[in-house]
Amino acid sequence: PAESSPHALLIFPDFMLYFGHRTGGWIFFMRKIIHIDMDAFYASVEMRDDPSLRGKPVIVGGLPGTRGVVCTCSYAARKFGIHSGMSSNRAKQLCPRGIFLKPRHEEYAAVSRQIRSILADYTDVIEPLSLDEAYLDVTGDNNKRSVPYATRIAREIRARIKAETGGLTASAGVSYNKFIAKVASDYRKPDGLTVILPEQAQAFLDALKIGKFYGIGRVAEKFLNGKNIHIGLDLRNQSMDTLREWFGEKTGSFYYDIARGIDERPVQAKYERKSLGTECTFEHDTTDLIELYETLRRQAEEVAADLKKRSLAGKTVTLKIKFFDFRTITRARSLPDYSNDGSVIADVCKDLLLQSDATHIPVRLIGVTVSRFPEKEKITEEPGLFQPEFNFKTLSGQ
Repeated sequence: PAESSPHALLIFPDFMLYFGHRTGGWIFFMRKIIHIDMDAFYASVEMRDDPSLRGKPVIVGGLPGTRGVVCTCSYAARKFGIHSGMSSNRAKQLCPRGIFLKPRHEEYAAVSRQIRSILADYTDVIEPLSLDEAYLDVTGDNNKRSVPYATRIAREIRARIKAETGGLTASAGVSYNKFIAKVASDYRKPDGLTVILPEQAQAFLDALKIGKFYGIGRVAEKFLNGKNIHIGLDLRNQSMDTLREWFGEKTGSFYYDIARGIDERPVQAKYERKSLGTECTFEHDTTDLIELYETLRRQAEEVAADLKKRSLAGKTVTLKIKFFDFRTITRARSLPDYSNDGSVIADVCKDLLLQSDATHIPVRLIGVTVSRFPEKEKITEEPGLFQPEFNFKTLSGQ
């Protein structure tokens, strides 16, 4: 590496090594990534604030009888098959005695800020994914407390969260890249800690059920199971060409890499916002234009509200459609002027929808995105804990 460079990076097939310059000599160290994920966050806050709810099937989200969906639910509710994204009406059918509560977003945000302050005691390289989870890079100089072991840091963070938030628990995954750390945090939920060393990673992934791979959603899992692919080893045995044929070049390459524990993405504490959008996966494939229109209208209003909150307006509206067979298309239209008007966004999306095959081919997922912000509005900001999701990759199989 050049002498003027403080760090250099070497990428190997299954891990990364960094060379850092310290006290006149060069040393190397592997990345140390922690993924912190709160356990059933919204439901846990509700049970903390109302102890009479503990141990009961608590479901936070839309109320039955509406078009609402489940935001999250307690582990007692998950035993009935309830999961986030499920319609509240379906959740009521599965668990008639479930306790449905509307979200208290202000309270969740306050707790989230409290958790974020704990994380900031250990590193400034924090990448929030949502209110209740984040990546931390505690490699080398990023480690503010110079604690030599990432596992020890993860234990301290989990203990502090529990003590300082009134008993809320977090699960943690520790590994050498973001993908494996994320998978590891989910491995022993709730209130678990899983450490995956480089020499353990391949065996861990080979035995892991496909549905546990971060980035492989329920639809992709069903498709892969139909191809007799049930665990990581089955996925690793597929060629790059085969996976690209099934899922497209980007997603196929992504699946090929994660089966081998490859993830070269850095933890990013800052990013440049270029678009805002939302997606919805239907519980059942649909060609019902009324349902599609209503979904687009709600999505357009949601995106418009987010744009206004951030004082942004965009000039390009993009409609994303994923069909029953995983084929994914996007259609975009440029507006005559910058806008954050929900009705304008909705009208454009409806026009784009009518020009697609969605009128006669079943749709699994639909999404609305607004982009091309004015130059003066383009800012580099730290993604706050209000960010709904991190742009992991565009996954046609998710």
